[in-house]
Amino acid sequence: MHALVSKIGLPLMALMLASSAQAATTVTGQITSTLILTNSCLVNGVGGTTGLNFGALNFGTTNSQFTTAAGQVLGGGGGAMSIQCSSGTSPVITVGAGAHDSQSAGGTRALYDGVANYVPYDFYTDAGHSTLLPINGTINVGPSTGVVQTVNLYGQAVGKVGLPAGTYTDTVAVQLTF
Repeated sequence: MHALVSKIGLPLMALMLASSAQAATTVTGQITSTLILTNSCLVNGVGGTTGLNFGALNFGTTNSQFTTAAGQVLGGGGGAMSIQCSSGTSPVITVGAGAHDSQSAGGTRALYDGVANYVPYDFYTDAGHSTLLPINGTINVGPSTGVVQTVNLYGQAVGKVGLPAGTYTDTVAVQLTF
């Protein structure tokens, strides 16, 4: 009897071990992870593709007999305009047409009081107002490393005889290419 158990028991035990070994089969594979980044820029800390605020040029308050008034385009935080683009890009700002260009002698652009009066003004890339930025003029910001880059843009308005008191404004199109 002992011999019979040995003859039947060993093959049965081998069969049980073989089926438990098959139940523990392992397969391997992989997971592919992907992230696609596109170039982008922030203007004064804000992203988007349209309607961005590149800043404001405020000539301040002066009397209607003024000769010249100067200002700087300031971004949202009160400092100079800022651009932050993806590393490896070369941002270029194009300062396009204003709503009242060439409406007044003495400047390529004009501020309008909403009635019939214009104050000529221009943009400059230097604080001394010696480098005029024409309509559709460009500012090469320089190669980006991904950190904030400051863009200094200045304006100068020129007074003329007969201007009535009032608020004079203009809106200028700006484009950022990178």
